[in-house]
Amino acid sequence: QVQLVESGGGLVQTGGSLRLSCAASGSLGAVNVMSWYRQTPGKERRLVAAITVIGNTHYSDPVKGRFIISRNSAKNVVYLQMNSLKSDETALYYCNMKTGSSDYWGQGTQVTVSS
Repeated sequence: QVQLVESGGGLVQTGGSLRLSCAASGSLGAVNVMSWYRQTPGKERRLVAAITVIGNTHYSDPVKGRFIISRNSAKNVVYLQMNSLKSDETALYYCNMKTGSSDYWGQGTQVTVSS
């Protein structure tokens, strides 16, 4: 059974940094894309950043220049370095991994940015 576990969330002041990690266990097969999403109550889950198997990255406009996504493909781990955090980035952050046939989600890690 595949399980994704996020870690690294917490409370940080505006302008601070956090590094999220997501590790997968179980037999995923070949993971094509690893991504981070975030969601606040009453709103839809939105893509924050994604990285492909060959290392191409994509960032949502609000985080460009401040967040960095990286991966360890051999270990099926994905990271999100978040810098210069803003109070409106308080959210539950989810890890996602896509293979050719499946889509896996973690349970989320809370990030709270205090102003």
